[in-house]
Amino acid sequence: MPHSSDSSDSSFSRSPPPGKQDSSDDVRKVQRREKNRIAAQKSRQRQTQKADTLHLESEDLEKQNAALRKEIKQLTEEMKFFTSVLSSHEPLCSVLAAGTPTPPEAVYGAHAFHQPHVSAPRFQP
Repeated sequence: MPHSSDSSDSSFSRSPPPGKQDSSDDVRKVQRREKNRIAAQKSRQRQTQKADTLHLESEDLEKQNAALRKEIKQLTEEMKFFTSVLSSHEPLCSVLAAGTPTPPEAVYGAHAFHQPHVSAPRFQP
């Protein structure tokens, strides 16, 4: 069986006899396939884990979004209420009727407008 000379095949002089060469190539092929199978399995596991993580993050963000929308709705209702209270108060307000410019702190107080709502326990006799 004639062999063509290949400059990249430096192992030709150290290679086993032709029958053993085929079996060692088969072993290497089987090992390479097994290694590739394990690598592919790990890759699929990482991909599944990443998808699961993204799904959980998506659910968390949806919950946050719903909570924020609920807060916006509550604050909008609160703003409507205070706007109504202010509108009914303005015609009766002696400070506004005086006509002198008054700093907002004097009219509205020095507290912040948005404060967390904490319902105090009601006194029941």
